[in-house]
Amino acid sequence: MGTILPHSALHYLKFCEFEETAKIFEKECKSKGKPVPKTQSSPPADSRSLIIQKDLISSFEDGDMKVFFELWAEHVPTDIRDSDPAVQKLEFYLHIHFVIYPLKNSLGRQDKAELDERISHFRHYLETRGAALSQTTEFLPFYALPFVPNPAAHPSFQELFQDSWAPDLRKRLEKLLSLILKASATPRLLTLYNLKQTQAQLAEAEKRASCYMRRFSKMQADYHNLIGVTAELVDSLEATVSGKMISPEYLQGVCVRLFSGQMRQSAAQSIDFTRPGTASSMLRASIAAPKDVPLLPSLDYEKLKNDLMTGSDRLKALLLQALRWRLTRSLQGEQRDTVLQAYISNDLLNCCHTKQKTVLHLVKSKNEIVRQYTARLINAFASLSEGRMYLSQFPPLLKLLVDCLHTEEKDSVARENVLGALQKLSLRRVHQSTLIRQGLIGWLVDELQDSDSLSDYTLEYAVALLMNLCLRTPGKRRCTERAKHVLKVLTDLLGHENHEIRPYVNGALYSILSVPTIRLEAKEMSMEEILHCYTKEENPELNRQIEFIIKQLNSGEDVMEADLDKEEVLQPQPKELSGENLLTSEYLGIMTNMVKEKRRWNGPSAQSTDEPLQRPVTPSSHRNTM
Repeated sequence: MGTILPHSALHYLKFCEFEETAKIFEKECKSKGKPVPKTQSSPPADSRSLIIQKDLISSFEDGDMKVFFELWAEHVPTDIRDSDPAVQKLEFYLHIHFVIYPLKNSLGRQDKAELDERISHFRHYLETRGAALSQTTEFLPFYALPFVPNPAAHPSFQELFQDSWAPDLRKRLEKLLSLILKASATPRLLTLYNLKQTQAQLAEAEKRASCYMRRFSKMQADYHNLIGVTAELVDSLEATVSGKMISPEYLQGVCVRLFSGQMRQSAAQSIDFTRPGTASSMLRASIAAPKDVPLLPSLDYEKLKNDLMTGSDRLKALLLQALRWRLTRSLQGEQRDTVLQAYISNDLLNCCHTKQKTVLHLVKSKNEIVRQYTARLINAFASLSEGRMYLSQFPPLLKLLVDCLHTEEKDSVARENVLGALQKLSLRRVHQSTLIRQGLIGWLVDELQDSDSLSDYTLEYAVALLMNLCLRTPGKRRCTERAKHVLKVLTDLLGHENHEIRPYVNGALYSILSVPTIRLEAKEMSMEEILHCYTKEENPELNRQIEFIIKQLNSGEDVMEADLDKEEVLQPQPKELSGENLLTSEYLGIMTNMVKEKRRWNGPSAQSTDEPLQRPVTPSSHRNTM
């Protein structure tokens, strides 16, 4: 690159306004016998640069957004705007200045339309050039600015409306413009640095070009393959017109060739392309563009939690409903994960504060609708693995829910959801132990004795919960206390018209019959003959499960079931906010959505569908595996 001469270094220091450093450098060069030659001083900034700077400052002061950014784009070099962090930050604040200008300088009714236009411009900026700063803590709150109805009143934006904010920003702008529009020649040192940067950019561009060439070559090969397949298909169509048949093997071969670029050869050959619609569906899917799923606006969780504890019963119920809907009606995947993580990271239910009254205590409210909607929300949390882990941080919850089972009316929606939540929580071993100690097995058996009076939801979740508890040794021990009663209830359930419960009944029977005293009781009541009665039905899977039970006698996916939102008793009154409208209008927050990597759970090893269930399950997850 060549030798850096002293005068080049001195020129660079003065260019960057390191005046004191330049004096010391010049003095040291002189003391070492290398004086810096005098150079003609740089001419003053030309009039054109001054005019440009004056126009930019003037449009800044007048709030003329369009003129300012036209001049900004024209006179601030693109490479500086794209690579210099200080310039990028200043540009971000300049956009904020022009967005809030009408709010700080109200001129009349026309401000509303102008403000909407500026907000739209700012949103476009955030989605394009401004997106690069979305990971910077300093700027995170401002990404919510377009969605806040009254920014001047919001605590997160108070600084923007102070009298000193705009003048300070102007000083920063003037300083930047004086550097960029300075008429002095660029120092040689800076030129060499820029040359090095250019070489690095060129190398990067060559890498990208090479990558694009490989993609182009693959695209060209796919194109030629497609043309060849198309020609063959045209020939085949002409042949069919003449009465010649196309063999399934021929069609399979053509389709394998067609999809060989998208999947492994063995995988392509294993697909039955002769089944009508298979090939066409895969073709359409291969070119379908993935849809971007928008994240829901952030919420003010402190205000939410306060209103859930201190608001009126109707407001509490509306908020509980809206929060549940946000969870149940979000799209499965990143959107729902983000909603749940935001709830958990902001401790929506106060699970991490066991010494104070929590949102969960609303399940004991005097108001029936508040109790029901609290139970629905708890059940929604329990439907998700991360939600169950979060609820587990509040140990008193299980006792709260078991108490509700005893106090709520039979088959009320609140009790259904409490039972559903307990069943899902019983997937965790520690909860199974607690529920067994609280005598839930006896309560479940008594409830199931009159199974015809129970709703399908209560029946399924009660039997599944009973099975989960009977899989544990302490649970089996509890069953020995009333062995005959437990066996009679379970065998009666085998004949119930709801066939969805049979896997859980079989699982419970298979488990408790491993206890010798229960086996002895079963033999005394001729249980083998009773079981044989049910094998006469035309159900091979059930027959095989019963065979396993007779042999014993003689020797978790996240699913948000639709029942969570059924029979909504709370309906909004005219002009009353509800659901997502209530949350985003009254409880908008700043960046409270936390996107975390979802933990992968591979699940237990596969179990034969012939055998009775031998591990805890939930009815909705079991249905999805069948």
